[in-house]
Amino acid sequence: MKVFGVVGWKNAGKTGLMERLVAEITARGITVSTVKHAHHTFDVDQPGKDSFRHRKAGAREVLLSSRRRWALMHESKEAEEEAPLAQLLARITPVDLVLVEGFKRDDHPKVEAYRHTTGNPLIAPDDPTVKAIAADVPLEQEDLPVFDLNDTTAIADFILAHTGLGARADVPIHDPSGLAPPPLRDDCFALPPGVEWVPVDEALAALETRLDCAVGQEKLMAETALGRILATDVAALRANPPGANSAVDGYGFRHASISDGPQVLPLEEGRSAAGAPFEGSVTPGKAVRILTGALLPEGVDTVIMQEDVTAQDGKIAFHGGMRKGANVRKAGEDTQAGQTALRAGRLLGAADLGFMAAIGVRDVSVFRKLRVGVLSTGDEIVPPGSDLAPAKTYDANRPMLLGMVRNWGYEAHDLGHVADSRESLRARLDEAARTTDVILTSGGASAGEEDHVSALLEETGSLFSWRIAIKPGRPLALAIWNGVPVFGLPGNPVAAFVCTAVFARPALSRLAGGPWLGRRGFLVPAAFEKRKKAGRREFLRARLDRDGAAEVFASEGSGRISGLSWADGLVELDDGARDIQKGDLVKYIPYADLGL
Repeated sequence: MKVFGVVGWKNAGKTGLMERLVAEITARGITVSTVKHAHHTFDVDQPGKDSFRHRKAGAREVLLSSRRRWALMHESKEAEEEAPLAQLLARITPVDLVLVEGFKRDDHPKVEAYRHTTGNPLIAPDDPTVKAIAADVPLEQEDLPVFDLNDTTAIADFILAHTGLGARADVPIHDPSGLAPPPLRDDCFALPPGVEWVPVDEALAALETRLDCAVGQEKLMAETALGRILATDVAALRANPPGANSAVDGYGFRHASISDGPQVLPLEEGRSAAGAPFEGSVTPGKAVRILTGALLPEGVDTVIMQEDVTAQDGKIAFHGGMRKGANVRKAGEDTQAGQTALRAGRLLGAADLGFMAAIGVRDVSVFRKLRVGVLSTGDEIVPPGSDLAPAKTYDANRPMLLGMVRNWGYEAHDLGHVADSRESLRARLDEAARTTDVILTSGGASAGEEDHVSALLEETGSLFSWRIAIKPGRPLALAIWNGVPVFGLPGNPVAAFVCTAVFARPALSRLAGGPWLGRRGFLVPAAFEKRKKAGRREFLRARLDRDGAAEVFASEGSGRISGLSWADGLVELDDGARDIQKGDLVKYIPYADLGL
């Protein structure tokens, strides 16, 4: 059983390379198993599931079995050292090749994944076990071969040659001078064999069932409650309108006093105006002058518009045939006294303030504003304009996410930035859990050696998932820290934006006491062409052209933040495969429908 490893610093592309190598090498007839170094506690099943409960109860080993796979989980005692790689390899059923991600201090041969944008130095010069480098830029190395990070075929050839597996007759080796299959496409979202990501709808459903309101209540004057969420139902304290009144300027009378054909009625002395009703009752066979909004005097059940009347010498003339109750607003026809007017969980808008005033509501119970903390992580992150080094990245996520939180009406707490230090991050999360109701972090949510967010959340045993089948935004950590929900968002700005809009927005609404918010959108013709693979939900930055068709941003790269500003919405493509041609209907979601 041959062993070869993949190592590299955070965000160097190790996991993506491992996925591509497994697919490439198994396609050549080689049997492959993998070993992945993980951080502290981890789980192959969801917290709350039976296997999790078995282990928490004290079982030393739990073996899960289904028709498709089985997995043995062994609980090490606290005093035990981490199992060495050799011991782990001995537990693997024999295969041709074991690919190892991590374990960089062990002495098996390795290829180093390297991305220049991380700013990290190469491991290779100080580590003789590194036999080759897979980089995203050309590198000058005297003693080591350097491959393009995306040239999976060439890297696989090197590994098979180094381990001697390439000499097997049933293993085709790529020959640059002859006919060879094309290199695998660099698609970090390609679903490798045996890997099952959580679909978007499944992740949202799990969130919806797990989350509940996280804030208390307070009482406010209704007129000051704009943008707040009702904590209790609001009932009408009086009817609206409180009494029957006229909908027009005209003349009121009893309908029984008229018939078909021309009518002439004498007028009562006086009139009924809004706020100054007619005193007394109107005599049958007579009419009274009445203005819009005025209460109907006793003896009046019908009003004719003044435009349909000739008035002269204390009389009015008009054509009969009117229906009874014409131009009259009935008492309580809008809202009856005691009727539930607004339901708990409603986000109060300007129209609601007017409605509550009309039905006599002076005070309302609302939920306290949700406090949302926003934290950026990563050694490469610096404040805008503070460092011109190309290895540094200006912190775009934090102001963007804080803006989204404020747009949704929540109390935004700027938690600043923390470097890639496990203890610093732990301290910042502890502090944030004391002052906020929910925390949004960006960066460190994947599974790399420096992805401390996901590693720390894993320690609590509450990590829900970080492999969501969504593009952009695959790494997404959902967990609880000291009783406070944490959303570990991707570091790339477009992915952070999309994941916040898709996952955090409905979750924040539920935590704030509001309803679970779905994405509505509407169908429009596509002004673009795209062939989409099955297995993931995709969101494209888009805007409507003059003809009402959706055009999409030129690049789908999740680092191209300019596309978010260029767009005025998102096109959502469902999980299935699709070949979109111009004119095909696609779902378009305006930013406004996302509260942005």
